[in-house]
This record gives sequence, C-alpha cells and structure tokens, in this order.
Amino acid sequence: MKWLPILTLILTSMSITAQSIHELSYLSIDGETISMKSYENQYVLVVNVASFCGYTSQYDALQELHESQENLNVIAFPCNQFGGQEPNSESEIKEFCSSKFSVDFPMSSKVDVKGPKVSPIYQWLTQKNLNKLGDFEVSWNFNKFLVGPSGELIAYFPSSVNPLSNEISKLLK
Repeated sequence: MKWLPILTLILTSMSITAQSIHELSYLSIDGETISMKSYENQYVLVVNVASFCGYTSQYDALQELHESQENLNVIAFPCNQFGGQEPNSESEIKEFCSSKFSVDFPMSSKVDVKGPKVSPIYQWLTQKNLNKLGDFEVSWNFNKFLVGPSGELIAYFPSSVNPLSNEISKLLK
C-alpha cells in the first residue's frame, strides 16, 4: 500500500485528455478501481460529500434518488477541502454513511475536487475543454454533476440544489 499515494499523485498530476467520462476510473472507498465505463447507458450523479457539513442531510435525498431511479447511479466522492468537514478515514466515512443514512450507493476514496491534486474525474467535470459544457468551480461540499448515458456532462448543480429537486429529476429521461 506504500505505492498508493505515489500512484495517486502521478495520476492526479497528469493532464487528462478523456473526451468522455467513461474513459476514466476512480478508486472506490474499499480500494477497488472502478471504471466509469461500467456506468455506460445510465445517468450518473457525481457528488462531493463530507460528513460534518450543513448539507450532510442530503445523503437521505441522494439515497432516495438512487433507489427511485432505475437508470441512475449516484457516486459520492468524499472530500476534505472545504472547512475540514471530512477528516475521517475511508472506513469511518463508510460506517458513518451506512449507519446514519443507510447509504448503499458507490463511494470513492477521499479525493481533491480542486487544486493541484484534483482527481481526474473532477478535472474532467470542471474543465470545458474536456467536458464540452462549461468551466465549473466546486465551491463547497455537495456540488452535483449530472452525466448522461453516453458519458457527456449534462448539468452542474450547486450545494443548495436538493438531489430530489425538479431541476435534476426533469433531466432524467
């Protein structure tokens, strides 16, 4: 496991050229590499999350959305870049989410969603030259990105948008 931080640093510092999010992968909260291609032909709602945020209660809505939409996967990306609101380890995050909110949707290992160590997924989501929709800044926990079945970015939503809002549900066809 000593090589993991080095590999992560190499991967996150590389400039990506992926034209579809399906060309990327992430490390799950359990340490498995997950290809975004496994979500092909489905919608994906990517959300940066934190356990000690005013928006943490959105886990309930995210779980409900995940359960109610057959063609949608919610993927949570824990991040400690906003107010130190996710200081826990991956195992503690997983336990917190499952015990407090019955979360069973996929979660990644902790990532950076901005800055020099930004994860490749978030690099793609936030840069117009990659996602073809726009340049976006992740400004707080629980920002949401909706990706379409073909791997295209459809929309960005700030923290204040509830996962069960009409703004999101109307885009899920």
